[in-house]
Amino acid sequence: MKKDIERVVQALGDSSAVKNVHQVSGGDINQAFYVKTEEQEYFIKGNQNVPSHFFKAEAEGLKLIKETRTAAVPEVYYYDEPKQGEAAMLAMKWVEGEDRPHTAEVLGRKLAEMHNHKADRYGFGLPTFVGTMDQPNEWRNTWLEYYRDCRLKEQLEIGLDKGNLPLSRQKNLEWLIEHLDVWIPASPSPSLLHGDLWGGNFIAGPKGEPYLIDPSVLYGDPCFELAFTELFGGFSQDFYTAYKEVSPLPSDYEDIRPLYQLFYLLVHLNMFGESYGPSVDQILKRFTK
Repeated sequence: MKKDIERVVQALGDSSAVKNVHQVSGGDINQAFYVKTEEQEYFIKGNQNVPSHFFKAEAEGLKLIKETRTAAVPEVYYYDEPKQGEAAMLAMKWVEGEDRPHTAEVLGRKLAEMHNHKADRYGFGLPTFVGTMDQPNEWRNTWLEYYRDCRLKEQLEIGLDKGNLPLSRQKNLEWLIEHLDVWIPASPSPSLLHGDLWGGNFIAGPKGEPYLIDPSVLYGDPCFELAFTELFGGFSQDFYTAYKEVSPLPSDYEDIRPLYQLFYLLVHLNMFGESYGPSVDQILKRFTK
């Protein structure tokens, strides 16, 4: 990947010598590097086995969040849209800092402010990704339609293809999808969502300012975002208190939260296997008994 890093640095117009390159943590999907030239520090990540629009989707999401002037994001300098077999690369500003006592509170408040940026429909209009799986993001006129067709039905089809849905699980999921209108609101506020907000997708920058990273953006129900933050932990009570001070949650949030968490559990089931099956079944049985 060294040649690709050098190619990206040249494409940025940075003609100075590369002084330091070392691999850093960048998730399970990509190779990630700290790169320092005589002029600047960069965060550059790459992948040999992703579709051509993989990093475009991430870059467009970061751009959209940046334009809200709410939550901070790293500045994007460059991304590839490679041909098949070529490495895809993404270059951003290097962000470094550490958590401060106020980091969680600021993140909660800024996320709520970001959720106040609206669209008139649901979705995004550009395919994004959940992990390395393509995530359809067509515009839909109702949230119910979007969540049912672009999220749950999509994971149903993937699960069937991968053999992750034994008959009872399949039948329960199909029944739930058919009756989703009983619980899921048709037209909540279509808010800008990060779309993949777990504890590893924000970092602390200078002075502890939180930065959102690795988005999979869409316009949808803010409760969908909040439900995922509660699924695997990583967010303190200060985060939720600050969020609710800016944007109180609806009274039925506790009831619909498991249905929103179901999508992300299905994603993990389809990506990582049966260890997530019991959690999927528990939610399905709760709503189909």
